[in-house]
Amino acid sequence: MKIEQIYTGCLAQGAYYIESDGEVAIIDPLREVEPYIQRVENDKARIKYIFETHFHADFVSGHVTLSKKTGAPIIYGPEANPSFDCIIAEDGQEFKLGKITIKVLHTPGHTMESTTYLLRDENGKDHAIFSGDTLFLGDVGRPDLAQKAADMTQEDLAGILFDSLRTKIMPLADDVIVYPAHGAGSACGKNMMKETVDTLGNQKKMNYALRANMSKSEFIAEVTDGLLPPPKYFPLNVKMNKEGYEDIHEVLERGTTALSPADFERAANETNAVVLDVRHQNDFVEGHIPRSIFIGLNGDFAPWVGALIADTQQPILLVSPIGKEEEAITRLSRVGFDGTIGYLKGGFDSWKKAEKQVDTLPSYSAAQSAKEFMASGAPVFDVRKDGEFASEHIENAFHTPLSNINKHLSEFPKQGTFYVHCAGGYRSVIAASILKSRGIHNLVNIEGGFGALKNTTAKTTDFICPTTL
Repeated sequence: MKIEQIYTGCLAQGAYYIESDGEVAIIDPLREVEPYIQRVENDKARIKYIFETHFHADFVSGHVTLSKKTGAPIIYGPEANPSFDCIIAEDGQEFKLGKITIKVLHTPGHTMESTTYLLRDENGKDHAIFSGDTLFLGDVGRPDLAQKAADMTQEDLAGILFDSLRTKIMPLADDVIVYPAHGAGSACGKNMMKETVDTLGNQKKMNYALRANMSKSEFIAEVTDGLLPPPKYFPLNVKMNKEGYEDIHEVLERGTTALSPADFERAANETNAVVLDVRHQNDFVEGHIPRSIFIGLNGDFAPWVGALIADTQQPILLVSPIGKEEEAITRLSRVGFDGTIGYLKGGFDSWKKAEKQVDTLPSYSAAQSAKEFMASGAPVFDVRKDGEFASEHIENAFHTPLSNINKHLSEFPKQGTFYVHCAGGYRSVIAASILKSRGIHNLVNIEGGFGALKNTTAKTTDFICPTTL
């Protein structure tokens, strides 16, 4: 028996490859499925089943394409209602995979079709659970993503999740391994550990949601406390996962259309496309196409695209490092953004050589920025997350989290210089690019973010440990 966790850091997502006696099951595959197909060919095996733990909201699964290419059936738990052919398993139903067994545990609460898969080894011993978004390490799945579809409140779903955990998962032995669908950084939970594999016994000790003496009312209160609104692209991804989607090869073929600077500019004007610059933030600071949006490949690229562009049907034109075009289009498609219509041939250098208009982003060192804003009293805007800001921030700084920046454009001054920072410099450049695209240019990006500002004369609030917030 082989179990491989295929973890994608940009999405904080874990897919699983399970093999026994030449038969393979894939759980929650990524949209680009060729690596799975190549792997089974190398192992001289065949994919027998494709298991889905639920209708994912934060990424587009590869289940539809993988099933078409291999003939393997897609399996969902009870209450799933996709538009394509699949097996809707019953609670407790078992599937043989070589010498092992995978048992369906219906665990609604995150969504009503949410299902955990229990793997039993060749001796019939409970070995591991693939818990999807029902149980994370340090947390559980947020219970507010399915409430519109299920006509339930998040409190209703939280109560159902409480029962699922207590009746289906917590009775399992402490040595059972937990393989979740996501880790720290995912928007599907709020308190996840950085680790991606653990034992159930350790989770019973460390996970606040699995306290043995916890009442249902306490669980509901704690699980629903502090939930931020889900990103707008989540329901669009659910729709694609339920109804199907275009083959990624077609998306790549369309997106990898190389455009000269003149054709690129013409396409931008005629299609109302977003010009998305995915280079390193330092390159964007030094020069970029006016009104382009920066979201660099070197950070949490796909989730920020989803949160800030939001509409998966939005046409996109790419400014990419040379040779990274296909990677960018693939990572966009993972979150359902299939609208890339081409990229700037020759990269940004070709734009400059064509003597097209270029914009820059004022960006100063933390030391210089601190000296200037402390002397002038210029406003400082912190675009980090709520918890980061609450833990420690520059005195008198304004807090406008990047995820909500489009809702708070009126809060930024239209005259007089102001300063923008995040934790390390990636998110502040995203924020600055959005502001500049909206005609707000009187800003300075602080290089190195709050991490660098702490080493200057800038005054900060007293530190509060995030675990005590």
